[in-house]
Amino acid sequence: MMKKIRDLFLRNGLLKLLAFLTAVFLWITLMPEEKIVSEKTFQVRLEPQGLSAEFEMTERPPLMIDVTVRATNRMLGQMTSADVQAVLNLSRANVNQEDYPLNPDIVTVPAGAKVVRVFPNKVHLKIERSAEVLMEIQPVLVGQPKTGLKVDQVDLLPSKVFVRGPESMIKPQDRIRTSPMDITGLDQPKTFEVDLILPRPELRFATAQTRASVRITLIEK
Repeated sequence: MMKKIRDLFLRNGLLKLLAFLTAVFLWITLMPEEKIVSEKTFQVRLEPQGLSAEFEMTERPPLMIDVTVRATNRMLGQMTSADVQAVLNLSRANVNQEDYPLNPDIVTVPAGAKVVRVFPNKVHLKIERSAEVLMEIQPVLVGQPKTGLKVDQVDLLPSKVFVRGPESMIKPQDRIRTSPMDITGLDQPKTFEVDLILPRPELRFATAQTRASVRITLIEK
């Protein structure tokens, strides 16, 4: 009995193997796309959100990360990076933490897809406490008035504005400069409308005031 069973499997073994491989090939090629599952990696923008207004980010995480998604071939063929959203929740961030984990649960994908991997698995960033100060404006004059005259008074409106930024970036000696005002050959009072220039790029104006009026008056030497 066992010999008959063995002969049944071994007789024409090559043909049977070929038939089996052909059946597997047809099964794979003819299976509908909606039933074949694959993986695809998308480059996705990492969006830090939820940082408290009392903090400033002084070192930002990478702009893009790689997210690997598992889904049917049909779904993957229709998906783009715009369908994958990665949000880094910083609502619990503090000044002592610099490394933040990136797990699949920070990523949102369409229903039916699954996030299987995120690279890198952590990001590095730094935050500081935010500070706001009233900073003095320093006028910048270029050239000299007409011969026989000199600058008598420089009146600024406003003379100070509120500036906000990381604590370490605000120094006691900091001043806001105006854009240069050319007074070469000036022979009568003049009012300039000027831009305000912050002392360093990490700072920003705390209000909408980004320009000033500067009144130059002259007297005889």
